[in-house]
Amino acid sequence: MMGAMTRLFVAAWPSAAVKAALGDLPAGDERGVRRVSPANWHVTLRFVGEADIDELRWLLADVRLPRATATLGPVIEPLGRRQVVVPVDGVDELAHAVHRATIVVGARSTRPFVGHLTIARLRPRARTSLIGVPISSSFVVDEIALVASDLAADGPTYTTVATFPTT
Repeated sequence: MMGAMTRLFVAAWPSAAVKAALGDLPAGDERGVRRVSPANWHVTLRFVGEADIDELRWLLADVRLPRATATLGPVIEPLGRRQVVVPVDGVDELAHAVHRATIVVGARSTRPFVGHLTIARLRPRARTSLIGVPISSSFVVDEIALVASDLAADGPTYTTVATFPTT
């Protein structure tokens, strides 16, 4: 029997040191630029979409998840027309392991994995001085999180519903 469907993704939460480095970015009140709250900074390993939390827990429970070092930088860049991101290298193998383990549920994506941490979203034609700002930081991904996403007018709320260690 299937439980309630929830909007889910699998992520790596950055370390306190990475959050501090990102917190040192120039502040700005730029028209059409919405900064992502530091509480929501994460590296998405797989966006699942609407799925059953218990099914995802079960699929991830016994998977060997390779430990990774997420390396951020070298500069902030756009991803598409609406996202401003810090590129993240070093998590591809981990993301692929998550995808293989959970492929039977959720949204199907035809786009290749691109490691990133979103720091701002842009309205159409908005520009930001964040593009090109250097950033260099890293963290060891010693666990991944299954995260529920509740969308609201004032922005999403993310809640970790389960964690799984990497080895």
